[in-house]
Amino acid sequence: QVQLVESGGGLVQAGGSLRLSCAGAGLIFSRYNLGWFRQTPEKAREFVAGISWIGRSTYYADSVKGRFTVSTDNAENILYLQMISLKPEDTVIYYCAADLLAPKQIIAATGEYDYWGQGTQVTVSS
Repeated sequence: QVQLVESGGGLVQAGGSLRLSCAGAGLIFSRYNLGWFRQTPEKAREFVAGISWIGRSTYYADSVKGRFTVSTDNAENILYLQMISLKPEDTVIYYCAADLLAPKQIIAATGEYDYWGQGTQVTVSS
């Protein structure tokens, strides 16, 4: 049974930092595209950052480039999202997701992912 469990969310002031973690069970991270997504009640879920299983290339949404860094510890099956220079508009629920043996070209495609975590809330105060 596959499980993805996010942690590390919380309340931070604008300009601050947080590191999100996503612990995986029942799957081998090195065989999956791994992504971070975020969603507010008013908007559709959007891609934030991801790592492809081929070549372990990283990808970012324009809105977070230079501020967020995605990484993995494949030995421990943990996906990370280091976030710095946080802004109030980063206030949303963040989700991690895994897509088995997927092409890197679809890493940002929300509908392609096989497994999702339950989400962790990030709140950035101004």
